[in-house]
This record gives sequence, structure tokens and C-alpha cells, in this order.
Amino acid sequence: QDTLQKEYTRFGKTQITEAVARYLYKLMAYKDEYEVARLHTRPEFHDALGDEFGMKAKIKYMLHPPMLRALGLKKKIGFGRWFEMGYAILKRMKFLRGTPIDVFGYVHVRRVERQLPNLYRAMIAECLENLHEADYDKALKLAQLPDMIRGYEDIKLRNVEEFWLEVEKIGLTTVRPS
Repeated sequence: QDTLQKEYTRFGKTQITEAVARYLYKLMAYKDEYEVARLHTRPEFHDALGDEFGMKAKIKYMLHPPMLRALGLKKKIGFGRWFEMGYAILKRMKFLRGTPIDVFGYVHVRRVERQLPNLYRAMIAECLENLHEADYDKALKLAQLPDMIRGYEDIKLRNVEEFWLEVEKIGLTTVRPS
């Protein structure tokens, strides 16, 4: 609220604040394994599958667990309908998220996802510190850059790298992780 008021008082606009609210939420609301489990255990998910393919359709969940990745397995493996119990258990284990015993948290993409919101906040704070009217559009573009961070795993990591390249093009380099 304070940032919104300051932006409006200085520039008569609120676009940067609105963009920051939208994209900070986007960075914080990534889909990790716990969220995927929650979504797959919702009744609406099963209803949609039944509507689309019939209630007796054979289901195969194609997964690439981090433990198997660590052992060098490059391809996804298929799990049948029995794995829905695994999703139900995983959904209830979300309290492990971000703790030292979160086995999914050690994967590089998860560490990057956890860093991004704080790095984005620092980037925006640095940008807004001495913002002038002439730089407003540049700052707005910077605030909107997280929109390009999409996908899962390697695709997401490539998009994060592209994000940082765009940040550098805009001229902000002090917040990028080493």
C-alpha cells in the first residue's frame, strides 16, 4: 500500500506497483512436487479425466523423481493409478517444504525457485531507489520480466537465465546470484 501511494504521488501512475504485485506472486506460487500432488488429488481433476476419457480409462503418471535423477536416470517412468496413494501422502507432507528433510528441495531448480522472490524484491528495490520519470518505462519493463519465467525443470532454468540476461540489458546487474 505504501509503495503504491509513493508511486502514485511521484508519477501519477501505479503500473510498477501492480506489476510487482502480480509477478512477485508468480515467483512465489511455483508448482513444486507438493503442489502437483495437491492438484492431482482434487476431485475436480478426476472428474475432468472421467469426462474426457471415461471413468475406466487407464491412467499413467509419467514422473522423474529426484532420487532416480541422482542415479543418472534420464527418462521419466510411468506409474499406474496405484500412485494416487503416493500423491495423497505427498500432499500431506507439504510441511516439509523448505526444511532440511525436503528431498525435493535439494534439486537445483527448486533452489533457484526459492531464491527468485527475494532476488526480485532486491532488484525492484534497487531500481526504485532513485527512480526518475525518464526511467519509468524501463522500470516497468523490469518489473514485468518475471513473466518470461515459465516451464518446468530445464526449460524453467533456461528461462531464468534469459530473465537475467534481460535484466542485464536493462542495466541492473548487482542482484544476480553468482
